Amino acid sequence: MATSRELLGEVKKFIPPLLEKFHKGQAGRIAVIGGCEDYTGAPFFAAQASTLLGVDMAHIICEKAAGQVIKTYSPNLMVHPYMRDSKSLIPMSSTTPSTSTYLKDEILPPIYAMLGRLHVIVVGPGLGRDSLMLEIAKAVIVRAKELQLHIVLDADALFLVQNEPDVIKGYKRAVMTPNIVEFQRLCKAAGVALPEGFPEEKDTAKSACHALAKAFNGPTIVAKGKIDYISNGQSELMCDMPSGKKRVGGQGDTLSGTLSTFLAWKYAYQSNIWKHDASLDEAKLMLLSAYGATSVTRYCSRAAFSKYGRSMLASNLSEMIGEAYTALFEDELKLHM
Repeated sequence: MATSRELLGEVKKFIPPLLEKFHKGQAGRIAVIGGCEDYTGAPFFAAQASTLLGVDMAHIICEKAAGQVIKTYSPNLMVHPYMRDSKSLIPMSSTTPSTSTYLKDEILPPIYAMLGRLHVIVVGPGLGRDSLMLEIAKAVIVRAKELQLHIVLDADALFLVQNEPDVIKGYKRAVMTPNIVEFQRLCKAAGVALPEGFPEEKDTAKSACHALAKAFNGPTIVAKGKIDYISNGQSELMCDMPSGKKRVGGQGDTLSGTLSTFLAWKYAYQSNIWKHDASLDEAKLMLLSAYGATSVTRYCSRAAFSKYGRSMLASNLSEMIGEAYTALFEDELKLHM
């Protein structure tokens, strides 16, 4: 089995160099699909993480009320309040268009117009479980698949998947990032039995991740926990780099955001925007993208906890992303395995 250092060396192969010939957008254009009135921090942390790691352009497509709030967090992100929740619908009357017509004619067109300019979408952070928001997210996933975009599914997007597994089954450019509870629910939805000893026993947890990925027949699974297990149903990786001892809301958003950056870099690598040996194939690139994101996130957690202890917040992880990149991919002296 490859060591952490060897795997990080493989990840480094598809990170675009900083060349003067590049123009804005070539190193990645991503969008986070999420953010409702109640949850505005999650999409912000995901999009911010993607930019801090190195993606060129990050958008947030969110609900109208959430957009007004998120716009105040940072001028570095582009916020588009195109989504709507059920409360925003005008009471139905004989002259009021149906919900499906409202979706088709009003909500989805500006979102679809954006998708053609993107490399990766992250669906789920701050999405909530409003029926209309979930319906929009489902429609966006379907269109993204048609465009062959890379898709990261987290948080409430996994709630959508557990109820409608076929929305992502068989799609190989998707990554799902469930925590332990979400993992168990996905297993139940996919008919995967969890063996005795899960998740404490490494081999058991690894085999369970493999079984879930195999059941979905395409998407890569990143099972988050004390150890992060990564599987596409055929091959597995495991990230056991030390993490911080405090779990904060927003750490998963940092993971989904950094993952979007690595997937955007994967696209750049496959588009040959710089000279390289082209030694990494599609399946390996998907696994390595997940490994790179889990490594960066775990480093950020450890570094933030070391500095702030019990006072650590999700925003403190964001502070450490630049340091994590340097330590993992540039300065071997800072890398502690």
